[in-house]
Amino acid sequence: MTFDELLKIAVNKEASDLHLVADMLPILRVDGELVEVQDSKALSGEDIKTMIFSVLDERRRETFERERELDISYEIKGLSRFRVNLHWEKDQVSVAARVISSITPSLEQLQMPPVVYELLRLKQGLILITGPTGCGKSTTLAAMIDLINAERRCNIVTLEDPIEFVYLPKKSIVRQRQLGSDMLSFTDALKHVVRQDPNVILVGEMRDLETIATTITLAETGHLVLATLHTYNAAQTVDRIIDVFPSNQQAQIRLQLSLFLKGIISQQLLPRIRAKKGVLGNDKIEPLTYGRVSSREVLINTPAIANLIRENKIPQIRSVIQTSADLGMHTMDQNIRRLYKEGFISRETALTYMQEPETLE
Repeated sequence: MTFDELLKIAVNKEASDLHLVADMLPILRVDGELVEVQDSKALSGEDIKTMIFSVLDERRRETFERERELDISYEIKGLSRFRVNLHWEKDQVSVAARVISSITPSLEQLQMPPVVYELLRLKQGLILITGPTGCGKSTTLAAMIDLINAERRCNIVTLEDPIEFVYLPKKSIVRQRQLGSDMLSFTDALKHVVRQDPNVILVGEMRDLETIATTITLAETGHLVLATLHTYNAAQTVDRIIDVFPSNQQAQIRLQLSLFLKGIISQQLLPRIRAKKGVLGNDKIEPLTYGRVSSREVLINTPAIANLIRENKIPQIRSVIQTSADLGMHTMDQNIRRLYKEGFISRETALTYMQEPETLE
C-alpha cells in the first residue's frame, strides 16, 4: 500500500492516528484503542522509508536525515489533512500521523460552555487550552479561531508546528505560519509578530521559558493570545508557568498572570458509552463503548483567583473553582460527575479519571 492509501483507510475507519513501525502491521488508533489494519502486511523499515520519502521534497528529506525528527502537515485533496511526525527508531524510519478533520467544528458542536464564548470576545489577555497529548487541544483552538473569524474584523496570526486546520477568511484576516517553512523558531516569530499588526495571536505551544515569557508579554501589550500547555488542570497550569522561571522572577510573573490571564480550559477525552437494548435480555441494558467525550475544567480569572495567584496560594484555586459555578467555572471532577449522571460515561470510567473518586455518588 502507498502512504496515501493507508491514510485513506485511517479516515474511513474514523481513526485519530496512523502508526507505521518497522516489522509490524500498520496500526490505527480508533476510539483511543490501537488496532491493526486488516488485509495489510508488515512493513520493513526500508518499506516505510521508501513510502515516506516519496511524499517529501528534497529539502525535507535532507532535514529529516540530518535532524532525525520532522513534523509536517500533509493533505490529500478532497479527503483530509494530516499532522505527520517522522522519527527514527532503532535506526529505522517510523511514522505517527494524526488525522485532522477537513471541517472546522464549531464551539457548539464541541459543547463548549457559554462562558468560553465570553472569553473569546475579549480584546486582550491570555487564554490557555491545556491537557495531555491527543485530548483535542488543536480542535478546540480551531473552533475558537473560527468563532473570532466569523464575528470580528481583526488580524489573526497563528504560529503552528505544523499547520493543522486551515482557516478561510470570513470577517478577519488569518495569517498561518508554520515552524520550519515560515519561521525558524517560536521565539523569533513571537518577537516579530507585534510588527504584523495582530489583534489575535495563536501560539501552538508554549514550550520553554522564553516562549512563555514572550507570550505573556504579548497578552500584556493589548493582544488576545490563545496558547496551549501539556498540563492536566488549571492549578497545575499556573504552577507550571511560574515554576519555569528563576525564583527571582516568579513574583513578577505571578503579578502578570494575575492581571492578564483571562481563563484556562483544561480538557481530556473519556471513553463514551451508549446503551444497547436486548443484549443481556429484554429487561436489561448493556453499555457499549463508542467514541470519546470531552471532559473540561474551566477557570475564569476572577478577583478571587487573581489574588490567589499573586499571593502564591495556588492549591486553593481548586476550591474557588468548585464554589464558582454561577460564574461558569467547574473542576474536572465536577464535570466528570455530570457526564456520569447524564449517562455519557460509565461509573468505572468516572472513577478512573477523577482526582477524588471517593466523592462520586
